[in-house]
Amino acid sequence: MKIEDRLVEPISIAPLAIFRVGFGLLLFLEGVGAVATGWVRNAFVEPKFTFSFIPFSPWLQPLPGEGMVYYYVFMGSLGFLVMLGLFYRPAILGYFILWTLAYWMQKTNYNNHYYLLVLLTGIAVFLPANRSFSLDVVRGAVKKQDLVPQWTSWVFVGLLWIVYTYAAIAKIQPDWLQAIPIKIWFASKGDTFLVGPLLVTDWFPYIVAYGGVLFDGLIIPAIWWSKTRKFALVVALFFHLFNSLVFQIGIFPYLMLFMSVFFFDPKQVRQFFFPKDKQLPSQTPAEYYSQQKPYKFWIVPVLAVFFTCMVLLPIRHHLYLGNVNWTEEGHRMSWRMMLRSKSGKASFKALLPNGEEVTHLPQMDLTPKQVAAMSTRPDMVWQYAQYLKKQYLDEGHPEVAIYADVWASLNGRPFQRLIDSEVDLAGERWKYFERHDWILPFQEVPTP
Repeated sequence: MKIEDRLVEPISIAPLAIFRVGFGLLLFLEGVGAVATGWVRNAFVEPKFTFSFIPFSPWLQPLPGEGMVYYYVFMGSLGFLVMLGLFYRPAILGYFILWTLAYWMQKTNYNNHYYLLVLLTGIAVFLPANRSFSLDVVRGAVKKQDLVPQWTSWVFVGLLWIVYTYAAIAKIQPDWLQAIPIKIWFASKGDTFLVGPLLVTDWFPYIVAYGGVLFDGLIIPAIWWSKTRKFALVVALFFHLFNSLVFQIGIFPYLMLFMSVFFFDPKQVRQFFFPKDKQLPSQTPAEYYSQQKPYKFWIVPVLAVFFTCMVLLPIRHHLYLGNVNWTEEGHRMSWRMMLRSKSGKASFKALLPNGEEVTHLPQMDLTPKQVAAMSTRPDMVWQYAQYLKKQYLDEGHPEVAIYADVWASLNGRPFQRLIDSEVDLAGERWKYFERHDWILPFQEVPTP
């Protein structure tokens, strides 16, 4: 059977419909939860300056005043519509656009699951997820559909396989295998409900470190294989609930559990969730294949391009020299999850044309969380230098030079200089595909 025929082979829509309900619920909780917890206010409302992704920083900035609060509430309402399957297509498209803009708009609080939501909502735009168990069917906006092409499940399975495989590979490094970052995180979590005393033992961080490598590397094939699927799901449930309890990483653990529906036989999913729906009266296989004929020849190249990008993006850091955990060049969008604990301290010096020197402490312009993030991320150091340059330009000083004195510690090591303090960052351009020489190389020293 040709690959395009296999990709459009009919399967029950039940897994896709169930996923849509759970996914929409999580999208709703992500939107309104960000407001309720104060995250939106901390990330967008309170800061005087926001660190957007560099290609978009000149124009992509938060809405003024309380605008981002309403932005997230509206986005959450779109997630609720996705859950109900009501106005599904405009709702999921709107969520994808708004979420992607918000993702690009700030990186102080970068999280891998924010990037994953960009991908998942983008994929969901093209899926007929509202053709069953939805209010769109009830109101007659779309025709009920019982069959969908196989690729609508495989695209999620393939993406998860990439995510977890790269997460496992990234963990195979000395610091992680010595449980160094885990020990640092757990040291302050001794009062965590139920598991606190366990976290601060000498041996448990090693269980987490090696267990993390094994889990990330094996969980997807274990769920894929029917003989180990049930056991793997129990392990995944424990693993994700533990992460949710200890690290408070939002919806990500629950999202992974909802996506496990794509690993089961679609017929079994339909029988479990819709036991009274014994027949498929709304669509015959012949009708299904006639609908798929116009699309089956472009699905292969589209998926090939998508998955090629997904495979290449996480390894782009090899284009740069140096330790990616230190330089951060190629770190984002690469599934390098929770591999390092970093702290830093920074100050800046402005040199005016008349020879006057002015010291700038970032605490004067940034929130504490922004200061902590910027002090360990060279691209954010460069952005803050550009921000200072603009302030002086607006005051009539076009020839100002900005120098950064930045020191950072990686995984508990002694502080060392991160940025070349002799380089005028105001005069440096950002290079997207080249290494920046003003980022000093990491000097390997043992951890204390």
